[in-house]
Formats: sequence, structure tokens, C-alpha cells
Amino acid sequence: MTQTAGAVEAFDAVDLIRTKRDRGELGTAEIDWLVDAYTRGYVGDEQMSAMIMAIFLNGMTRREIKDLTMAMIASGERMDFSGLGKPTTDKHSTGGVGDKITLPLMPLVATFGVAVPQLSGRGLGHTGGTLDKLESIPGWRANLNNEEMFAQLQNEGGVICAAGSGLAPADGKLYALRDITGTVEAIPLIASSIMSKKIAEGTSALVLDVKFGSGAFLKDIEKSRELARTMVELGTDAGVATSALLTDMNVPLGLAIGNANEVRESVEVLAGGGPADIVELTVALAREMLALAGRPDEDVEAALKDGRAMDKWREVIRAQGGDPDAALPVAKETHTVVAESDGVLVEQEALPFGIAAWRLGAGRARKQDPVQHAAGIDLHAKPGDTVRKGDPLFTLSADEPARFERALEAVEGAYRLAPVGTPFTRGPLIADRIS
Repeated sequence: MTQTAGAVEAFDAVDLIRTKRDRGELGTAEIDWLVDAYTRGYVGDEQMSAMIMAIFLNGMTRREIKDLTMAMIASGERMDFSGLGKPTTDKHSTGGVGDKITLPLMPLVATFGVAVPQLSGRGLGHTGGTLDKLESIPGWRANLNNEEMFAQLQNEGGVICAAGSGLAPADGKLYALRDITGTVEAIPLIASSIMSKKIAEGTSALVLDVKFGSGAFLKDIEKSRELARTMVELGTDAGVATSALLTDMNVPLGLAIGNANEVRESVEVLAGGGPADIVELTVALAREMLALAGRPDEDVEAALKDGRAMDKWREVIRAQGGDPDAALPVAKETHTVVAESDGVLVEQEALPFGIAAWRLGAGRARKQDPVQHAAGIDLHAKPGDTVRKGDPLFTLSADEPARFERALEAVEGAYRLAPVGTPFTRGPLIADRIS
């Protein structure tokens, strides 16, 4: 929609850009107008590009970030789960390599009578999308209307689905603009983007998994801590019980990187097994979500071990048309890299492995690209493991063997063996908690 003929605008975009360019502070009414005028097409992309670059360079105050977030929420619909008659809690991760935690976490938390409306996205670049992973399951569908979503939360207690276009549409426009203007890392813009959608979603409690390190959006732990604090403040200011865990993404999470293979690994966790790091983070986030929802004393590990979480998984997959017993896609070709000598694996950098999986077909370069569900990487060793010459280190999977060469180029130098007996210590997976 464009400006109505003869209508007088309350502000001028150029004045607002100058204010932010000169390190000034924008008023609440100015921010409200700017977001509304941009959403309806009165303020153009070129002016908003100048504004977000000024924000990237000069930052925003806590009040400005809150106003920006609330204006983005006001650009669309706001959901309300109060009619469910049970507490709601959600988790958001800033993304990484092998980060499949949503898959076992949602059914685990829903086991305890807490509703989990997990609105998720698709992958872009080296970070995998939860919806892409679940679409490996034959029949499973990501797009539910609001009535279907409410019914599933009422009946099964949990849902993982695509966020509707009606939630914070201003964010959709801004997100695309940040991507092409070199302003993706601006903390006020990241925080308002994530939190506008999560607050509009209507959950009463929210736990943030904010990553740092090689495979994360923000590499530096202090930047990640600043983002976590900003988002916790935004949630709290909006009346949503919010906390954040700061977690290490220097090494891929778990042993599977891709789509179908990450679903397999998630099912292993729900069956009471799976890699130790996936179990640790799933349990920690589940405890955090349940505590914020008023259920701090639940025995989370017991629900993984006794099959309750697995039963819930099967229930919610079926509710969305999926067959939890169906065979998952398997790649036509594989290529295994083995250890050239005895040694201790002391390095396994997340980002190059994420890029390699993307090159194998597990990710997309553009939003409209399809993903290959069977493509990906399975790790056979993690940092700290001792391997013998000839032992497998990792296996690449793809439908087209021509993809292996570029994937191998991506991981060249990203892993390293040291002599047997070399001491190895890795920092904690969960570095901090912010509330």
C-alpha cells in the first residue's frame, strides 16, 4: 500500500536518518512512524538501508530497541494462547552447525503438560532450518493455519511449524534488507527481529539459546552475551518470562550435520541414547523452559529414558501428517575421510563443516532453493577422541558425487590430529546463563 493522495506524513525519513547518522536518539513516535511507513511502502528500501546502516554504526538505546521491537510487532497480528488453559513456553536458537535441539526438545517439554508453540524457520547459508529437517519425514507438513495450530497445542501439547506471514511483517522486509546491506550483525536489529516474532507469537515464557564461536552468527562471546542480555531485556519489558543460555558453537553439535541424518540423531536422543552434547543441551533447555513455565521440579531425564518423550514425538509427527515409522531418505553416494595417522582429534571447526554440508546439498543459497534431505555429514569422532590410522573421521553423503570435491575443500584445515597422549580439554558447552 502506498501513501493516500493528499495525506500528510507525521515525519520525514531524511530527518530521522540524519538524527541517527549524527548519533542522536529517535523518539517513540518517530520509530512507530518509520516502521509503519516502511511496511506500507512510503519509506523506500534506499532510505531504510541508510537508516539501518546508521543503526549498525551508532547503535540504539534500550528504549529505542524496545520501541523498534514493539513497532514491528504492531505491523502484524499478535497471537494469544491464554485460551489453552495451560502455560506456554518456547525456545529460540540463534542457529549453528548440527543444531537439531528443537526436535527432541519440543516433545520432551510437552510431555509435562506445558504447551510448546515452536514456530520455526528454514535454513539459509550454513545454518540448517528446523522445517527442512522435519520435511525429511514422509508426509510431514510445515504449514498449519492458526486453527490447526491451536488444535494441536490443545490435543498434543506441542507443534513445530512455519511462522505465518501475518506475524511481524515489517521484520520480513527488514530481514531481507539487512542481508543485502552488510548490516546482519547489528545487535539492535538482530534482537528486535527475533523478539518481535517471538513476542507476537504469544508465548508466556521464552528461553534463548544464544551461540558463540566458529559456527555461530556472532563469533565473539562478548557480542553474543550482549545480544542475549538485549533480548532478555526485551522479553522482560514485554511481559514474557525470558532467560538465555550462552552456548559454544566452535564445534558442530552432535555427530550429524544435514537434514534426514539430524532427524535420525534426534530420534536416538528421544530413545534414551544419542550424543552426550545433544542430550546435555536438550536437558538444560528443557529444565529452563519448564522452570519459566512454573514447573521447576520435573524429572526431565526420566522422560527421555522411559519413552514418554518418544511417545509424544510420534504423536506430534502424526498430527502433522508425518509417518514416524517411515524410512528417511538415504544419499546415493558417500565418501569417508580416514585418519592418516594415530592421534588425538584436537580440532573440528564448526563453520567449515557447515559450509561443506551446504555444498553437499543440505542447505540453500537462496530462499527459494530446494534442499537435498539425504545430503550431509556424519562425524565419527569428536575433539578429545583418540583415533588409529585408517579409522573413519567423517563421512560425506550426497546424491551427486561431483559435490564431494568442493565439500572436501571446505573442510581442509578445519580438523587436526595431535600425537597420541596430547592432553585435550574443551570448555563447557554452556558458558553462561542470563536472566
